[in-house]
Amino acid sequence: MQRMTAVCGLDCGSCEAHQATQANDEQTKKRVAAKWRVQYNNPACDVAYVTCDGCRAFDGRLGGHCLDCDIRACGVARELPNCGYCGDFETREKLSRFLKAVPFVRATLEDVRASRRSAQ
Repeated sequence: MQRMTAVCGLDCGSCEAHQATQANDEQTKKRVAAKWRVQYNNPACDVAYVTCDGCRAFDGRLGGHCLDCDIRACGVARELPNCGYCGDFETREKLSRFLKAVPFVRATLEDVRASRRSAQ
């Protein structure tokens, strides 16, 4: 199975909401929603919020945050699979804020950039 990388660089395959959605596992989605309500201080987090086919699945189900995500909107507008394809992702303010909160994603985006350079 090919790795599915979100626009921001998160690995969709390792996301428990994405995994539960792909497995049509409603009980796990309920558990994930309950966990995320506390973990992310989001009382509105419910099963619909954690139902996600990945932010690059434009015809699929989008998780709650995908609809409001500035990073996703930027990638969609630029028609890029993820920020690793962006020539100036280092200077993008939206992504910089995200990378401060989730620093391990930088390595994923750098890997994408490196693989693109080696393929040229």
